[in-house]
Amino acid sequence: MIALAKSGDVPAFEELVKRRQSWLRNVLRRMCGDTSLADDLAQQAFLKAWRSIGSLKTNRAFGAWLRRMAVNAWVDHLRRHEPLDAVSAEEPNEEPNDLDSRLAAESLDLQRALSTLSAPVRLCIVLAYSEGLSHTEIAEATEIPIGTVKSHISRGLERLQKTLRTEGS
Repeated sequence: MIALAKSGDVPAFEELVKRRQSWLRNVLRRMCGDTSLADDLAQQAFLKAWRSIGSLKTNRAFGAWLRRMAVNAWVDHLRRHEPLDAVSAEEPNEEPNDLDSRLAAESLDLQRALSTLSAPVRLCIVLAYSEGLSHTEIAEATEIPIGTVKSHISRGLERLQKTLRTEGS
């Protein structure tokens, strides 16, 4: 599918978008805490991917390459719209019951806690714990020095734990 898309096959690229759009939008939602912004950034990442898919060196690296485009779209947005630290989590539209209610509340608490972190710290936390990237992979994807990545993750986790404890979560 990737090879076809690299050769300019539009339906092949459309299939790649269908397969990856939920994942990419969810990654961006965790980074920015705003559903509509995440959707816009995902669209930007896919447009950039379509324009530059010919530069993809190996088909196996498509996911990491696409994630990098999403991270770049988020970072570019931050540069244009500083400060974005005031982004808040969205409220759920309906109240689920029992276990679903508790899980939704915990997820909302986590989103709110993440929104209190600075954008670079939040980015590192999301890439480490949501995407499972190593410190080295995060440094490569974000172009942040590895020592800074480690520091962001360490301090970010401390702040998250403190915030969640304070909220009683």
